Amino acid sequence: MPEVIFAGPAGRLEGRYQPAKQKNAPIAIVLHPHPRFGGTMNNQIVYQLFYMFVERGFTTLRFNFRGIGRSQGEFDHGAGELSDAASALDWIQSLHPDSKETWVAGYSFGAWIGMQLLMRRPEIEGFFSVAPQPNTYDFSFLAPCPSSGLIIHGDKDRVAPPKDVQTLVDKLKTQKGIVITQKTMEGANHFFQDQTDQLMAECAEYLDRRLAGELSDPRPKRIR
Repeated sequence: MPEVIFAGPAGRLEGRYQPAKQKNAPIAIVLHPHPRFGGTMNNQIVYQLFYMFVERGFTTLRFNFRGIGRSQGEFDHGAGELSDAASALDWIQSLHPDSKETWVAGYSFGAWIGMQLLMRRPEIEGFFSVAPQPNTYDFSFLAPCPSSGLIIHGDKDRVAPPKDVQTLVDKLKTQKGIVITQKTMEGANHFFQDQTDQLMAECAEYLDRRLAGELSDPRPKRIR
């Protein structure tokens, strides 16, 4: 798993990158939790999501947002971090121009950034939104949400109360042409304490079903 440094809008960004053996393999990018609250690309959930994609033959990248680790710049309350994510996707796509499909996975703050990236990049086919915080961040930009994906959260989450996540899910489920899958994990808090293995099992099952052609609208998606 090579350590990589690539250009971002505010300077260099530090990442971990695992290319797939197949030139046209799908791409996955994994986004970490809030930089001001200890979030880094080495967060255990981010790390395990990374390897979930690697094990299924994806070309995969996780990276530190600006100001974290060896990434340059300073925290920018989301706007700069979205630009970081777009630059990261540009970088990995430049190395893999034959890839036709992209996925984005984000945890907590990273889920908010990931969903914004989804709106900007039509090549993103699927998403994982782990413990999103619609009570803290504005998700109204998802109008409409362009891709099918999984929203997974815990019923004991005090950071992002389940009722707020449910409101977001209900809104997205009214949209045509996509399939929003929701998993509410019993007993899980925002950090999935003692339940990381179950979280990853749920995510892996979803990804395997999507790769088998399930859980999404059958119509082809527009490609960049």
